[in-house]
Amino acid sequence: MKALILVGGFGTRLRPLTLSVPKPLVDFANKPMILHQIEALKAIGVTEVVLAINYQPEVMLNFLKDFEAKLGIKITCSQETEPLGTAGPLALARDKLADGSGEPFFVLNSDVISEYPLKEMIEFHKSHGGEASIVVTKVDEPSKYGVVVLEESTGQVERFVEKPKLFVGNKINAGIYLLNPSVLDRIELRPTSIEKEVFPKIAAEKMLYAMVLPGFWMDIGQPRDYITGLRLYLDYLRKKDASKLASGTHIVGNVLVHESAKIGEGCLIGPDVAIGRGCVVEAGVRLSRCTVMHGVRIKKHACISSSIIGWHSTVGEWARVENMTILGEDVHVCDEIYSNGGVVLPHKEIKSSILKPEIVM
Repeated sequence: MKALILVGGFGTRLRPLTLSVPKPLVDFANKPMILHQIEALKAIGVTEVVLAINYQPEVMLNFLKDFEAKLGIKITCSQETEPLGTAGPLALARDKLADGSGEPFFVLNSDVISEYPLKEMIEFHKSHGGEASIVVTKVDEPSKYGVVVLEESTGQVERFVEKPKLFVGNKINAGIYLLNPSVLDRIELRPTSIEKEVFPKIAAEKMLYAMVLPGFWMDIGQPRDYITGLRLYLDYLRKKDASKLASGTHIVGNVLVHESAKIGEGCLIGPDVAIGRGCVVEAGVRLSRCTVMHGVRIKKHACISSSIIGWHSTVGEWARVENMTILGEDVHVCDEIYSNGGVVLPHKEIKSSILKPEIVM
């Protein structure tokens, strides 16, 4: 089987992190976002993953070459010269996806983190005999999304309603598809949307089916959702394989700590924290609801909450970093500084406090 991951563009909503690496390579729970997906695909027998990309393909491929060998899966790129939306890339990668076997292929949105029920999807797809299967997830606030209206008993999709004003349902497109190769015949090589142009046509022919996603789901393409996604993912890890989570008197709730990280005396860490490779957390530090990427040093008695600390950054003694502060790569926060929602570009030194959310160039 094959799979296409829609990587797309610049990842502007996750800047300043995406100024250092393409968005799919930003760490999430101590490994690049895209690796969560590639590992899930590999686990159910996918042999080739195609990345649809229009930005820095060399960086992506060089990075993934290591994993190709480790995971034993072929990873190739399909490069767009202009952004082609969510359906155009399928037409562009047509030769890679349609190999004449007639086997369906997966399409995944690279920002989505979930339990990836790919095995269940294959069974669901075979059982209904339609042309395409999509995964939907239930949300509390459907008016922010495109809602999928379906026949509950069979999962047959009736129609799509974009950002509905009136309640039509609470199931939204979760960005994970399993498509027959015939779907490729419906897509022209131009900028086009699979959600708005391709799926409604298949639904009109009663050939589109939706499976309700078991477990958690989050689009982690922006900082607030990234932090929420980390909480959901660590909850899932607690149920699935709690041995991967840290334990001890200094740990509260779900915390993921890389084995090479060093944590000092008298810290209190958690809930919902990920600490990356080679990090040094000195004595008396308080961390909650945050991600600390690899190579970071957090000095004595610093306090960090609801924030993302980028690679190789330093947070000074008694500093306080909170309220969706995002430090890009190699940012140095001096001692006793307060950051309230600062978004700091890479390679900066912060010598004075950031009292209200703002971008520091």
